[in-house]
Amino acid sequence: MALKTAQDAAPPAAAAPKPRVPGVLIRLAASVAGGLVLYLAFPPIGWWFCAPVGVALLALALYGLRPRRAAWIGYAGGLAFLLPALAWVRPIGDDAWLALSGIESLFWAGLACVAVLVMRLRLWPLWVACLWVVQEWARGLFPVGGFPWARLAFSQGESPYTGFAALGGAPLVSFTVALTGALLAALVTRRPLRWRADRVLAGTLLAAIAVPVLGLVVPRPGDEGRTVRIGVIQGNVPGRGMYFLGDEPAVVLRNHADETHRMAEAVRAGKLQRPEIVVWPENSTDIDPYSSAYARQVIDSAAKDIGVPILVGAVVKIGAENRATRGVVWDPVTGPGAYYDKRRLVPFGEYTPMKELFLALSSRAQLVGRQSVPGDKPGALRMGPVTIGSVECYEVAFDSTVRDTVLAGGTPLVVQTNNASYALTNLPPQQLAMSQLRAVEFNRAVVTAATTGISAYVGPDGRVGWRTGELVAGMNVLNVPVRTKNTVAAELGALPEWIMVLMGAGATVAAISGRRRS
Repeated sequence: MALKTAQDAAPPAAAAPKPRVPGVLIRLAASVAGGLVLYLAFPPIGWWFCAPVGVALLALALYGLRPRRAAWIGYAGGLAFLLPALAWVRPIGDDAWLALSGIESLFWAGLACVAVLVMRLRLWPLWVACLWVVQEWARGLFPVGGFPWARLAFSQGESPYTGFAALGGAPLVSFTVALTGALLAALVTRRPLRWRADRVLAGTLLAAIAVPVLGLVVPRPGDEGRTVRIGVIQGNVPGRGMYFLGDEPAVVLRNHADETHRMAEAVRAGKLQRPEIVVWPENSTDIDPYSSAYARQVIDSAAKDIGVPILVGAVVKIGAENRATRGVVWDPVTGPGAYYDKRRLVPFGEYTPMKELFLALSSRAQLVGRQSVPGDKPGALRMGPVTIGSVECYEVAFDSTVRDTVLAGGTPLVVQTNNASYALTNLPPQQLAMSQLRAVEFNRAVVTAATTGISAYVGPDGRVGWRTGELVAGMNVLNVPVRTKNTVAAELGALPEWIMVLMGAGATVAAISGRRRS
């Protein structure tokens, strides 16, 4: 028998160590941190650059996971973001806030499940960005008509990404922010596209830098040399929260009428320019002016004093049991005329879905009262020398509703809003950021009139030219540009969004097919 040599007796060489995979707690912490960092990008903080960083942290938390584990890791990140982002719901009730945040976070869980599949493909940052658009598209449809609040695009009211809105609307802005975040995550994973590492890292870094830079050079229509003078009235309300109307009727109406009389006095004194039209907020009369002689007299007196048409926000009775949230053009000579009925209604605020069930479950559902019915026509209303585009409050979050109004001839856009129940929360500044994005998206100035603030003027470039405080009365007369040229986004409508949705769906199918073959 041959003797073993020393070499024969030596132990086998150790295998190369496998890369360490972050533990579950580390991934959970990264996901929660990503959600919190993403929240910092949204108003009132408004650190827009935190949005891609938040997306990057969320992507890193998911990278390499199986779908089942990714679902609850993604859910945790969504909850960490939505709880503070939707804190404005708390005046309605903490249970409503927690329920809404919990339901909306389910879309993040779904996104996470699919994202980990496409992360195995080449060019995965592109597919993840498309899937982010899919998630926001789905949230805008389901449940009960959708809730498109807190989209990535709405953190970019004034940033290098904002210009993309003129090309592909809010979906393209969300896509570019998510793409930058996914590219940053790809840099950390070191194997982003399964090609040569040195070239991939350099290319990925260059792409992450190039995306926001390209947003700065998106071409936009220029000024057309025409303006209109718009008077904006913010009358304030007597109460707070769910009971902002107070105990005495008609106080809200008188507040807005009184502020209009003060504007008329300032015009006569030469302190303000004479407006060509005046805008009151949504719910600026708490009494139906069609059925109340008193309300009619108060509005008529204010219109005659200022001498120009007023867009009055009213809740009016429709039949025996229903109502409509309406913007009415009130002429100083002929009285109420053309009107726009709000088309996108707030669930549990203006109507109760599954009414019998929720009335049985919660006494707060009784506060809705008469059920609102939606209008069926865009809000293009002729007022004085212009046709304004009337958008009511919640509607500014819906792409198609604002676009319909623009294509119907509305310019400038006028957002009548009632944020009285949410005063001093993060809702008013979030809504203002949406108006900033819409201004760039459609090449239209946006004038917001709010009962308690924030009333504001946003130029077609997305910059805020004037704004009020909150819980104060205020008024001003603004020179507002009138633009008629449409952006690429206005002409294309939902087409860019559908392209990104289909790309995300195609990548998902490819990833699932590849997984089955392996």
